[in-house]
Amino acid sequence: MRRIAISGHRGMPSETEQLVDQAIRKLLATTTGDITGLSCLADGADQIFARAVLDHGGTIEAIVPARQYRDGLPEAAHAEYDRLFSAASGVHTMDFTESDSEAHMAASAYMIDHADELWAVWDGQPARGYGGTADVVAHAHEHRVPIRIIWPDGAQRD
Repeated sequence: MRRIAISGHRGMPSETEQLVDQAIRKLLATTTGDITGLSCLADGADQIFARAVLDHGGTIEAIVPARQYRDGLPEAAHAEYDRLFSAASGVHTMDFTESDSEAHMAASAYMIDHADELWAVWDGQPARGYGGTADVVAHAHEHRVPIRIIWPDGAQRD
């Protein structure tokens, strides 16, 4: 079973989300064998990836950075978070109460430690705060976990 962790931007324009979805689905179509996706299920790249893995016939495991994590997500993302969370074959909850950058980075480190590779939906720019995608990519690189950068032509960030 191949275990793929996801990290990526949130707050992408809908056109970029569509480009990212297409790119992830194209990569999954070339991936053989059983796949488990590791995701915190945040809005943006995390939810796009989790949906695509499930549609591909794979399984997902939810990584919950903190007990207050869901409440910190945009309200518009709650329904999809709940749907994907209920579809998860496993749930791993970090020992944090507040959903802050420390909790998010701990969850990302957990994913990297339990993954065969990282797929990063990343524009290549520095993290906007501790625990951002650039930090996760650096952590994966430091731990010698293979990284696949996904940033399709025409993609933009808000």
